[in-house]
Amino acid sequence: MSSTLNPDSVLTFPRTVFREDHEMLRETIRRFLERECLPRQAQWDADGKVDRETWLKAGREGLLCTTLDPQWGGAGGDFGHAAVIVEEIARSGVSGLGFGLHSDVVAPYLARLGTEAQKQQWLPRCATGEVILAIAMSEPGAGSDLKAIRTTARREGDEYVINGAKTFISNGLNCDLVVVVAKTQPELGAKGVSLILVEADRAGFRKGRKLDKMGQQAADTAELFFDDVRVPVSNVLGEENKGFVYLMQELAQERFVIALGAAAKMEAMLQETVRYTKERVVFGQPLFDFQNTRFKLAEIKARTTAVRMMVDQYLAEHLRRRLTVEEGAIAKLYCTEELSKALDELLQLYGGYGYMMEYPITRAYVDTRVYRIYGGTSEVMKELISRKL
Repeated sequence: MSSTLNPDSVLTFPRTVFREDHEMLRETIRRFLERECLPRQAQWDADGKVDRETWLKAGREGLLCTTLDPQWGGAGGDFGHAAVIVEEIARSGVSGLGFGLHSDVVAPYLARLGTEAQKQQWLPRCATGEVILAIAMSEPGAGSDLKAIRTTARREGDEYVINGAKTFISNGLNCDLVVVVAKTQPELGAKGVSLILVEADRAGFRKGRKLDKMGQQAADTAELFFDDVRVPVSNVLGEENKGFVYLMQELAQERFVIALGAAAKMEAMLQETVRYTKERVVFGQPLFDFQNTRFKLAEIKARTTAVRMMVDQYLAEHLRRRLTVEEGAIAKLYCTEELSKALDELLQLYGGYGYMMEYPITRAYVDTRVYRIYGGTSEVMKELISRKL
């Protein structure tokens, strides 16, 4: 492993978890974000979604599904490559990109559970950006409690007939293929849940409104509706009624992806606030020169360092495929809670400017509040962690 210091960071210890090839990809994704994404942010916010051409450009530059085997169109990388992309998107301030969900949350279900035919049909186009993925878990009456879902997939001969509604679905407007969490045997509760692939052009499948959120205006979060949607039984992912087990196996990575983004965002906003306070003059002197400012920034630097060290330790574990469900929950809980507190305290140093959306701290504040909610709320993380005490 190489030992590198980020020259843009206020943190002062080297990171040893990344290799040279990881850092080369970091430079590629940074250039891509600066060239292709930041100039389009205002338009994405107005449109409520990221344009398809940006997805295709990301695919051409090898920035989607980096961990996929080359036979399925991927780069054959490890999770370190995925982590670099997650970090740089968070650090850049680009808002609304659904790359992480597509590449590091949904695609792994297909790669691990899909049949050869399913993988051949979908994964190469996922890597190019031609097909955008979503996963439909949450429902109007079932968020973190997945056992309470009411969407059903009734078997009729060689087809499933799917009925139900999903909400808070990221990539919901752009998606071409959805992994739907549905009950194939409702009487069995969690033991009767299956994962079923639904193509966006299926009769009876409908994308609802783009949800009006506090932040992440360019993220196409939507409602999805299933009215007697018929799909072949061959669209099931893995084994029927094993869906809940599969979800539990993959959720550790989903939660760790959120923790990675939280750590990078916390570091970037600390750096930005140090810069701002040294330039902002208050009562005839830089804001940074007040002891209260320096002490607050010092405190947040210490907490940011702790978050970074935790994330790098767990990243090293995950690169060895040893990250547990409990560790994923610990990382998400600690990193997102610390980020939320830090952003609130940093924003206060901006005074009235901290309430203006053109400032990076303000966008970060509203964009990341959901980190403590999606992927499982902080309260659910505590419940998972407490089971191991």
